[in-house]
Amino acid sequence: MQPLKKGLTQNSQAIGPTITLDSFFRIVVQEEKVRLSAQQRAVVEESFQFLTEFSKDKIIYGINTGFGPMAQYRIENEELEQLQYNLVRSHASGLGAGLPDQYVRAVMLNRLNTLALGGSGISMGIVDQLVLFLDNGIYPYIPEHGSVGASGDLVQLAHLALGLIGEGEARYKGEKRPVKDILKELKIEPVKLQLRDGLGLMNGTSCMSGIGLLNVIYATRLLRWATLIGAVINEIVRSYDDSYSEFLNRAKKHQGQQKVAAAMRRCLETSKLVRKREDRLFKDIEKVGNGKPIKEKVQEYYSFRCIPQIIGPILETVQNAEEILLDEVNSTNDNPVVDLENKHVYHGGNFHGDYVALEMDKMKIAITKLSMLCERQLNYLMNEKLNDIFPPFMNLGKLGYNFGVQGMQFTATSTTAENQTLSFPMYVHSIPNNNDNQDIVSMGTNAALMTKKVIDNSFQVMAIEAVAIAQGVDSLGCKSKMSVAGQKFYDTVRKHLATFDDDKPRSHQLAELTEYLHENNPQIEIF
Repeated sequence: MQPLKKGLTQNSQAIGPTITLDSFFRIVVQEEKVRLSAQQRAVVEESFQFLTEFSKDKIIYGINTGFGPMAQYRIENEELEQLQYNLVRSHASGLGAGLPDQYVRAVMLNRLNTLALGGSGISMGIVDQLVLFLDNGIYPYIPEHGSVGASGDLVQLAHLALGLIGEGEARYKGEKRPVKDILKELKIEPVKLQLRDGLGLMNGTSCMSGIGLLNVIYATRLLRWATLIGAVINEIVRSYDDSYSEFLNRAKKHQGQQKVAAAMRRCLETSKLVRKREDRLFKDIEKVGNGKPIKEKVQEYYSFRCIPQIIGPILETVQNAEEILLDEVNSTNDNPVVDLENKHVYHGGNFHGDYVALEMDKMKIAITKLSMLCERQLNYLMNEKLNDIFPPFMNLGKLGYNFGVQGMQFTATSTTAENQTLSFPMYVHSIPNNNDNQDIVSMGTNAALMTKKVIDNSFQVMAIEAVAIAQGVDSLGCKSKMSVAGQKFYDTVRKHLATFDDDKPRSHQLAELTEYLHENNPQIEIF
């Protein structure tokens, strides 16, 4: 994504040669408007004009042939325009819940970006219509179920194309309505499909990669909270500080581990609770133990002591996925592909989604492990026989009569178990279809959607752990000795769910806290 071009309004972003994660975030999440640069408009127009002339005396897939196994059938000139409509309407056959507005916005931006590269031979009307839909917040119904991720996201992108031609349904200002009514209200004409517009809209990975980039954004946020929580939980149990020390973590070469450890040190630099080993166990040894078991733990449980080593590889997995996905969305993921420089058209498989599918599978495995880390930390806090610090189940009321966080733990445990099942890879679940034309497929959108679910689940587990930590702080009365970061975290939790010693339903407050964590970063720099 390039800087603003001369003549663009201040709240518009020009689509240039590349989308960055920052520009993607600003346009998709913060809903900044977009405009094609003059250069990109010229490239799109040149590509369309070239392909129009080039295809007049040649067989070009998807222009004057059928699709998939039907490519062996040549289509008559007078049927070419209707062919594109037939393709869109026939493939708009998905089922299931519609993607949320933000995710549809991501799909549209990614499709706009790849078409603006000039490798698809699309007409200018298509890119202009995508800009209008983005700028006006018109979100065509795109179902979750339908893509096998081989010729890209054919079914989901057919639903997008259906909206652009004024058919089907879309959400506008939070309401689902027929697209034709929305366009009439806004005085927007349905786009007219030309040449290979239908196929160009549908042949690509823009749905799986749109979901994927949002997964990167929310997974990164999840990791920031998890790192802060890892620091705070070590703080309130008065762990020794060497597990996240600079020297220990520098002794292992992994950058992710070192970043996590450094973030934990920043979080805890003002803490009066963490301990130094040299102040206790490295001196006056005759006062420690005296032939009996040492009361305090010499080393913490792994879920406390190994946080940099556990979150580090998860962080690197998410960062690698970001790099791969940005390459994907900034590519011509279409077929066939126009070569304007050499005046040629190439047939191949750039619409195949394996790059995205593999990264999504790796990410959901990694995030599942993160939810397991949170669940184990929570279990430690719940079990007074393990921690020997807190009341059972962080129960601040009457033991046996009140129940504390006991019920919430069940939710965290079951949700973590669901993540473990969802983390089974889609990448290896290829099922041939399309008369065996698509004989090996990626299932990339399924993988991306399952990763989204794993991330959303993990925020829920984390919210329950956060409540337990806040209860723990209250049980110890140690807030004043906590780090600045720890006190801010405590205050954040308590804004959504106050200290409790009674028993009543708290699902709504938990949901509010989950939503807050999902939509906001910690108040301290993590990474």
